[in-house]
Amino acid sequence: MAFWAYLLRCADGSYYVGHTDDLDKRIGEHVAGVCGGYTATRLPVELVWSQACATRIEALSFERQIKGWSRAKKEALIRGDWEEVSRLAKGKPRKQA
Repeated sequence: MAFWAYLLRCADGSYYVGHTDDLDKRIGEHVAGVCGGYTATRLPVELVWSQACATRIEALSFERQIKGWSRAKKEALIRGDWEEVSRLAKGKPRKQA
């Protein structure tokens, strides 16, 4: 069985991080507003990132890690910009062009 960590962009521009064992079903629940809580009051939501994980513990670990990230770091993850994710993790200033 696969597990997933995922990131949603809400209508107000905020991000929601979660994990699940059925990504399609869970995203459908968020979109329909039946999950309650945070996303239900910020519809519509859009799936912007997901990562398959081998175990629920791994998916939960991703969720907890990403929840602690800055907005800039989450947006770098969404773009797949691993260099920027790494730079932000180290707290180094951005190189000027």
